[in-house]
Amino acid sequence: MKHYKIILLLCLGLLFQCKSTKSIGDSNYRQMDIYLCIGQSNMAGRAQIELQDLDTLKNVFLFTGNQEQPWEQAANPLNKYATIRKELRMQKLGPSYGFAKEMANFSSKNKIGLIVNAKGGTSIEEWKPGASLYNETIIQAKKALKYGILKGIIWHQGESNSSRYDSYMQKLIELIEALRTDLDAPDVPFVAGQLSIDKPQRINFNNMILDLPNHLKNTGVVTTENLSTIDETHFDSASQRILGKRYAMEMINLISKK
Repeated sequence: MKHYKIILLLCLGLLFQCKSTKSIGDSNYRQMDIYLCIGQSNMAGRAQIELQDLDTLKNVFLFTGNQEQPWEQAANPLNKYATIRKELRMQKLGPSYGFAKEMANFSSKNKIGLIVNAKGGTSIEEWKPGASLYNETIIQAKKALKYGILKGIIWHQGESNSSRYDSYMQKLIELIEALRTDLDAPDVPFVAGQLSIDKPQRINFNNMILDLPNHLKNTGVVTTENLSTIDETHFDSASQRILGKRYAMEMINLISKK
C-alpha cells in the first residue's frame, strides 16, 4: 500500500507539472498579437528611464528567448533580451514602450507580445538578409511566433546611413520583403521612422524615407517634427514616448486598412 501511495503522489506531481508548463507556454500566451521592434540605437533606447517609465505594461509581454519562461510582463529597458545588443547598461528608454502602451489600448482582446532586437551604431548593410543581425532577429522572431501572430514591424535606423541616403530605399525594400517572406507574413504592416532633425545632413534622408509607402504596400512612416534629443542624435525621454505613440498610430492606421 505504501508503494502505491508513492506512485500516486509521483503521478500527481507529474500531472501538476505538465499543467503548469502548459499554462505558461500555451493558455497564458497563445494567440498573442506580436510586434517586432528592430533597428539601431534609438530603437534600443538611449533616453533616461524616468519614474513614469518604471511600470510594467498592462497586457503587454516581452519575449525573453528563455525556453523555461519565454515571456514576462514588459518593463523597461525593453531591449534587455536582444540577442544582438550592446552592454545592458546602455539599454534605456526607446519607442517600443510608448508603442506597446498604445497598441494594448487598441487591441484589448489579445495579449500584446513584443520582440525587441536592436543594436546601436549599425548600418542597414549590417541588417541585410543573410547577415548576422538579420539572421539573429529571424531566429528570435520564429521562436516567439509559436505563441501568436505577427501583427506588425517597427523599424528605426538610418543615422549610420544618412550621408548615403540615395541608396537606402532599395536596401530597405529588400529588407522588408525578406522579413515578410522569412516570417511567412507577406502583408504584415511595416512602419519606419524619420531621424532627428538636429543635423542638417539628415534632411535628405528624412525626405527620402517619406516616400516608402509609394514603393511598397502596407508600409508607413512616422515623422520626428517637434521632438528633441539629448545629444543631437538620440531622442530624450519625452520624445521617445511621443515617437512610440506615433508608431502606434501609424500601425493602427495600416492594420485598419487591411
